Amino acid sequence: MRERPLVADLVKDTYVPKMFRVRQSFPRPRIDPADIPGIISGLLNQEKFASRVKPGMRIAITAGSRGIANVALTTKCIVDFCKAQGAKPFIVPAMGSHGGATAEGQRAILEGYGITEEYTGCPIISSMEVKKIGINAEGKEVFIDKNAAESDGIILGCRIKPHTAFRGRYESGMMKMMAIGLGKQHGAEQVHEEGFHNMAKNLPLFGRCILENAPILFGVPTIENAFEETCKIAAVAAEDIETVEPELLKEAFSYMPRILVDECDVLVVDQIGKNFSGDGMDPNITGTFCSNSASGGIKAQRVVVLDLSPETHGNGIGLGYSSATTKRVFDQLDLPSMYPNAITCTVLGGVRIPIVMESDKEAIQVCIKSCNEIDKTRPRVVRIPNSLHIEHIMLSEAYWEEAQANPNLTIESEPEYLPFDGDGNLW
Repeated sequence: MRERPLVADLVKDTYVPKMFRVRQSFPRPRIDPADIPGIISGLLNQEKFASRVKPGMRIAITAGSRGIANVALTTKCIVDFCKAQGAKPFIVPAMGSHGGATAEGQRAILEGYGITEEYTGCPIISSMEVKKIGINAEGKEVFIDKNAAESDGIILGCRIKPHTAFRGRYESGMMKMMAIGLGKQHGAEQVHEEGFHNMAKNLPLFGRCILENAPILFGVPTIENAFEETCKIAAVAAEDIETVEPELLKEAFSYMPRILVDECDVLVVDQIGKNFSGDGMDPNITGTFCSNSASGGIKAQRVVVLDLSPETHGNGIGLGYSSATTKRVFDQLDLPSMYPNAITCTVLGGVRIPIVMESDKEAIQVCIKSCNEIDKTRPRVVRIPNSLHIEHIMLSEAYWEEAQANPNLTIESEPEYLPFDGDGNLW
């Protein structure tokens, strides 16, 4: 029995097309995880870096909220290096307002990635307390994590990749880790208050102030390929961050995956979550940007979200940029974990609630039905598991000839109707 039978009746006859599976091909340079300890040890034992970590120094090592490949291992390797130097390392959650803007929530996020005191062999000091460390060139106060500010040295562990809301010389990477990650909720709010259209200016403004006034030693950024695998690890001295990071960002852009069809009527996203993207679904893939300061991704008339990842713990940020979702998603939403992030970054659209349908099938149908100027007998539908894992995706039968002609697409199945159960769900 449907809770909203009239709504169900409005879409029940909408045609959901047959879909077929394809494999997308992208360049795949990668580092075997077994080689990571040796690579990091080799980088950090260079005199330029080893000389900065001395016996007895209390060293803060940053760890963020993103689902970075091998993040627990790379963090442990930095810890091991510091301990071998005779220093006293500790890990600081550097994730702005994430984790519900609480110390406990941020520690839990790290533990979910395997970054525990037991595994890394050092304390995790999680606090939302910040300390003013200076004033930037435009007269704005700059804050970072108090424990990091009062340490003898800070090492930036992070990933460099394109941002989801703006374009600039510095996007997601070391500058952002300093200005927003280490800033905790208060510092992140300071950086975001002028909006994403000013973020390309503000990140280096705040970052330079931190470089000048906080004990930043160096960064150990990673870059990932299109398959969420580590493909590069670098070591960058504090004084080189400003010049080196833009080049690393260009390299990260070159490995960015994409959906290899440019447009669709409906994009079906099986799951969104903070483990896939800070935006729940990466707009560089899905086209669901929260601002006009960035563009890219597939052009879709409608986007439907079917589920949340278990790892996101009810944080459905990004859902607001979809057109429809399911009751399954709605029932999982943890608003207290969603809202602090949205308020801090001053973008509220991502936490809005779209049309809620009772089943996967109805959610897809309402999106197809509400599309304008399309062939409803052959709708162009693209289905992805999430925005991070897009090697294997599904296309509707309208793309059959296009897929056959694309050398970077390998057809893996014949077109078949989606296997909805008796309740209209896919799982």
